[in-house]
Amino acid sequence: MVEGAIQNPGNPDHFMVAQPVGRRVQLYIGETLIADTMAALRVIEVGKSVYAPCLYIPHADVTVDMVKTEKITHCPLKGDAAYYTIGDKEMAWGYETFDFAKVLEGHVSFWTQELRIVEGDG
Repeated sequence: MVEGAIQNPGNPDHFMVAQPVGRRVQLYIGETLIADTMAALRVIEVGKSVYAPCLYIPHADVTVDMVKTEKITHCPLKGDAAYYTIGDKEMAWGYETFDFAKVLEGHVSFWTQELRIVEGDG
């Protein structure tokens, strides 16, 4: 097992590692800044496959209005996910986490296809 990994209690082959990025992260849609944080987490999850790393941003550091949708999904590792729109497009999700996955509590992640991600020293 990877040191610091958070494991799905029902499936030891399903786990994630969440690490602080350790520098400023800004997310843009076009030229619009949608998040600006010094507290981003980079999450790597292994389940049915090794998933692409995701950035999780504290919800408080999102700089645009997001509207919660009625959509909810369940992850046996992270908890129940709520989804958010920016404008008329579903762009983000965040978890009501299990106790063992609390590191993600209060954070949201974004589909990155339309984002420009800038990482820097501040």
